[in-house]
Amino acid sequence: MQPLKVYKFGGASVRSAEGIENLRRIVGREKDRLFIVVSAMGKTTNALEEVLDRWMRGDREAAQNRFAEVERYHDEIVRSLFDNPSPLLSRLRALYDEVRTLLGSLTEDDYDRRYDRLVSYGELLSTTVVSEYLSLRGLPNRWIDMRRCLVTDDRYREAEVDTARSAALLREAVEHAPESLFVGQGFIGATPEGNPTTLGREGSDYSAALVGAMLGAESVSIWKDVDGILNADPRLFDDTVLIPRMSYLDAIELAYSGAQIIHPKTIKPLQNAGIPLHVRPFGDSSKPGSVICAEAHGPLGVPVRILKQNQILVSVRPRDFSFVLEQRLPDIFAVFARYRQKINLIQSSAVNLSLCIDDSRHLQTVVDTLQADFRVVYNKNMELLTVRGYDAESYRRYVEQVPGVYLVQKTRRAVRIVRRKAEP
Repeated sequence: MQPLKVYKFGGASVRSAEGIENLRRIVGREKDRLFIVVSAMGKTTNALEEVLDRWMRGDREAAQNRFAEVERYHDEIVRSLFDNPSPLLSRLRALYDEVRTLLGSLTEDDYDRRYDRLVSYGELLSTTVVSEYLSLRGLPNRWIDMRRCLVTDDRYREAEVDTARSAALLREAVEHAPESLFVGQGFIGATPEGNPTTLGREGSDYSAALVGAMLGAESVSIWKDVDGILNADPRLFDDTVLIPRMSYLDAIELAYSGAQIIHPKTIKPLQNAGIPLHVRPFGDSSKPGSVICAEAHGPLGVPVRILKQNQILVSVRPRDFSFVLEQRLPDIFAVFARYRQKINLIQSSAVNLSLCIDDSRHLQTVVDTLQADFRVVYNKNMELLTVRGYDAESYRRYVEQVPGVYLVQKTRRAVRIVRRKAEP
């Protein structure tokens, strides 16, 4: 079988007509069979979340107005790309009508299921536009509905993929197709009953990794708005350097710590299949970028800094000052699991358990539930900074010389600091 590669393009890559044209140039240079995974355009996912939240709060007019902005945004891109946009605009109108019908049927129960049904339209819109534009520019392709290929459970908003069933469906959709170029959505799948699901925020990277592993790709490339894997987010730190090569193990550690360059689930299917992951600059495809593979030939060489914002530091202790807190740990963690509350750091003593968690709409419910049996205090507006491969200088810089540090956790290779968010 002819070799196949997987390219993933995020929302920033397809946020404008110019971005989609650049995608076309990159794809057009590839001679092998190619499966491209595309995210929703720009900030469309955020916009659809706002539509849902406003609708659920009962502000139907505001929700409709926000969705009208989503429509105009996509229509403007289509008019910029196509001399005769009418046929594609008609196809988009059909998707817009589906969204409006869906909104009319929403109720306040089962928020996560409603979320997946609505938000998945972002990827459907973007891939419809990209597929049509590639065809217009001489790149015939097959549009793949990933809701019919990625079979998941019904854990809405963070669905788990049934890889065996999904692989069979995906291969069936691709292997005997006359086209050598395929366009599929990131982030979305569906239950066996056909109910749309999503794989977690930023899950398009994971979609690309799954596609690569299921189809036996020779490589997966994620196209980003940076030069490759940097040792820090350049939007937050001004002294970043490129890391040209990284092992799967280091990548997993960084993703777990919150590095935005890679989705945490992305590495496992690639590592299992031995497929290299390239992180390449969308703005200049001539640059080599970075590669994640089995062996990286030594340590990273520089401290890597990952800053997770919008954190909450929660402290839990028994009401009777019992010295057997560990006996109650399953009860405590069960509450966080029930509300899908991600725990990013854990530190315990005889009578106190400290947890750094993502801020979420479930925070007060989690606290109220725990307070039935425990004393609970928490601090909002916190940050979690992880410095992997730290040295004496970086330890002084981020621990000893920074005000507002609440908790420090140090291992041989990393130091993690929970601190108050710096004032702008």
